[in-house]
Amino acid sequence: MLFGRNGAGKTTLIRLLASAMRPSGGTLQWFGSTDPDRLRIAMLSHQDGLYDDLSAFEHLEMSAALLPARTGRPSPADLLDRVGLAARSASLVRTFSAGMRKRLAFARLLQKQADLILLDEPYSALDPQGAKLVDGLLDEFRAEGRTILTSTHQVERAAAHSDRAIQLESGRVNWVGLARDASTAGHG
Repeated sequence: MLFGRNGAGKTTLIRLLASAMRPSGGTLQWFGSTDPDRLRIAMLSHQDGLYDDLSAFEHLEMSAALLPARTGRPSPADLLDRVGLAARSASLVRTFSAGMRKRLAFARLLQKQADLILLDEPYSALDPQGAKLVDGLLDEFRAEGRTILTSTHQVERAAAHSDRAIQLESGRVNWVGLARDASTAGHG
């Protein structure tokens, strides 16, 4: 889990790890290589990257077509059911609330089946039921042995589903410890 004030560098770090930006200095490695394997990395960001003129189902069909074939990949219908959007599968994304768009973005993230999962404010725009969905996904990813980095202002909530925590301050690491200690360490 990654936390800190607005402007501390959380989103920048997430974008660097997603290979969406290049570092101004130093070297990044992913899975032992300086060349990122983007098929093994999935990111949920503030910008959802969804296409307003496609239905939720069409959106997942299109994104599946861009991924290499993989046995056991869930179908668009299964993914929409999983994130609570099955009843809106034929609806255009432009009609979705911010929370529904976030759920669809999570369905797309699940579709990728990545080893490194980068989540930038995954709880934003979600109702309590949506937040519980995120909690369950974090627990599932951990149980599967995936690496997850969650950038959040909801420290206590994310800490319950994280092992370690890092606090950033002005682009630098200010505190590192067990996630359960993050909110009580006086660094929130």
